[in-house]
Amino acid sequence: MLQQRRQISLIQLLMGLYFVICSIRHCRSEVYTALADMEELLETETVLISNLEGFIKVEQEKLDYLKTKMQEYQREHAEAAMDVTAYVSNPINAYLLTKRLTTDWKQVENLMAHDVGAEFLRNISNYRNVLKFPSEEDLNGAAVALMRLQDTYNLDTSSLARGELNGVQYSTEMSSDDCFELGRQSYVNHDYYHTVLWMNEAMTRMSYEPRNRSLAFSKADILEYLAFSTYKQGDVESALSMTNELLQLLPTHERANGNKVYYEKELKELSAKKKVKGDDGSDETPKSDLPIAKAEPSVYDYTERKAYELLCQGKLKPTPEQLRPLRCRYVDNNVPFLKIGPMKLEEASKDPYIVIFHDAMYDSEIEIIKKMARPRFRRATVQNAITGELETANYRISKSAWLRTEEHDIIANIVQRTEDMTGLDMLSAEELQVVNYGIGGHYEPHFDFARREEIRAFQGLNTGNRIATVLFYMSDVEQGGATVFTAINTALKPKKGTAAFWYNLHRSGDGDYRTRHAACPVLTGSKWVSNKWIHEARQEFRRPCDLEPDHAEFAI
Repeated sequence: MLQQRRQISLIQLLMGLYFVICSIRHCRSEVYTALADMEELLETETVLISNLEGFIKVEQEKLDYLKTKMQEYQREHAEAAMDVTAYVSNPINAYLLTKRLTTDWKQVENLMAHDVGAEFLRNISNYRNVLKFPSEEDLNGAAVALMRLQDTYNLDTSSLARGELNGVQYSTEMSSDDCFELGRQSYVNHDYYHTVLWMNEAMTRMSYEPRNRSLAFSKADILEYLAFSTYKQGDVESALSMTNELLQLLPTHERANGNKVYYEKELKELSAKKKVKGDDGSDETPKSDLPIAKAEPSVYDYTERKAYELLCQGKLKPTPEQLRPLRCRYVDNNVPFLKIGPMKLEEASKDPYIVIFHDAMYDSEIEIIKKMARPRFRRATVQNAITGELETANYRISKSAWLRTEEHDIIANIVQRTEDMTGLDMLSAEELQVVNYGIGGHYEPHFDFARREEIRAFQGLNTGNRIATVLFYMSDVEQGGATVFTAINTALKPKKGTAAFWYNLHRSGDGDYRTRHAACPVLTGSKWVSNKWIHEARQEFRRPCDLEPDHAEFAI
């Protein structure tokens, strides 16, 4: 009976697995870079939970059976112990005792030795070949994303650990294990600032969690991370104090003893103001045996960074003088079709000219575009300014796909609508790019146009520079995800169905550096956008050059 139940449970599990597998793509790379991929991880978890339930069930049935047999044997043994001679004198009892110690016990022994959960363990190995599992890179990317959100939106560590985002409770609290892993991932990335924040949070949470809870780390582990990270931030005195505390717990800790000597020596030298670190020729610097990845430098300076963060937080806005002349109106651009149903236009900036078109894409179109894009998603790339080659970068976290105009009538309609909205020719435009942002997905400040030194940009297209950008918002975003222009203190909040439009170039053909923009990290929600980059070719009569320079940089 037990074996039959196991077989039925396994068949049901495999049938469920079959249907899940049929609906899952086999792409495995960088799931943290698009929430569309992250959704599939829940399907993976569903299968694993079902497998674990099956494992627990057969193990429990095995234990229940063994417990029943044990109780049966205990009753018989207790009865026999009351009068051993009388018990064994009964031929039936003698037979049953002999049977229990031969046939019955052999069955019990076989069942005890049989690993009833082995098939479920093999299932987990097999699932890795067919289901989507995150990698170590995904774990690190997800941790970095949380740190990015923490910094950009100025989130308190304790609040974030409680599952609060800007005062809104979204999820359950993190455990000390969760916080410790965040600190460890930050350490691996040379991010000692966040290492200290999250190791301290892990220490705090460990102090009030149940003491019998099994942890993969100890207080000494936290102190080791804290001491070295604090030292790397320049606080040698605190590093020494934490190292001494660590040595009280583990007096023979080899690395801690070596670091203690170094810290004491450095403090002595600092107090005497005779030497600075490294001048004494000693190579006995504080040691850490964990792998450390190379940190990627930021692509923008501190002033712009602060403007970017304040814009994302909604704390930096255009001045009243900038807002006063902005208007909303209906436009038809002399397009016969739009004269029947004009577009609703909202000005976001007069100079540079940035506008938002409302009802520029419909829900039915959005769903078709998403469906077409999902199977093609790849990690979004940026162009290397020197080589012109496309490459991935940590300052752009998303996945994208390209849809050709001729693939579907919906795409053709959107391209035609873009031409009607902008008055520009679409034959020189790039294909429609669809983007889904990942955990904390963002794109740091950048230009859409190529600068003069980027001589290899767009060389294969032969259509000139990117004259304009149209950005369609295909989803609402609960918190974050705004498009911000750091030079003019302007932020565009995603609204499903709207489209932002701006010129990247002056009429002279020179780049308008005021259009430098960024995609703020997505705090909560999923951000879907699509864009058309329109090039200079065929725009000679649509947007002709002026005889005089149209911007101050080139005015005489």
